[in-house]
Amino acid sequence: MKIVQLKPLNDKVSVKTETNILDTLLATNCEVAMACGGQGICATCHVYVREGEESLTPMTSREKRTLSLMTGCNISSRLACQARVIGEGVVIEVPEGMYLRATNDLASLVGRRAEVPILHPKDGRVLIPKGKIITKSRILELNSENLDVLDLRNQSSGLT
Repeated sequence: MKIVQLKPLNDKVSVKTETNILDTLLATNCEVAMACGGQGICATCHVYVREGEESLTPMTSREKRTLSLMTGCNISSRLACQARVIGEGVVIEVPEGMYLRATNDLASLVGRRAEVPILHPKDGRVLIPKGKIITKSRILELNSENLDVLDLRNQSSGLT
């Protein structure tokens, strides 16, 4: 068993060797969209490794490709679905924000201020900053971006 520390949640989770970070997050009831179903093709399980990178499996080519398309990643970025724990001392930071699965996720929030940044599921960029009002015009603008991540998942699985 290995201990993984999650920030800013300040949880310490005991996991079996080879458990991926996504399963660790889900074990703590952390809401992770995992829009692609853990296939490493979206940004919705993006995390930062603050300590213990050497205690995780190396990046897969798919993970490198997905991270290269993201705007919010840096040298400590990993996809939680792809990184597996193989040693001690892993500290993970979960980025603040809510990923969209589709633009209609925002419909019930029109007229409200975003409580957290609203993030793009494919590249992680901030679509609506924290504190900004969510407007109908912004939803119409986002519709042109085709944010249906379920289609993305199906395409990568050869289902469409």
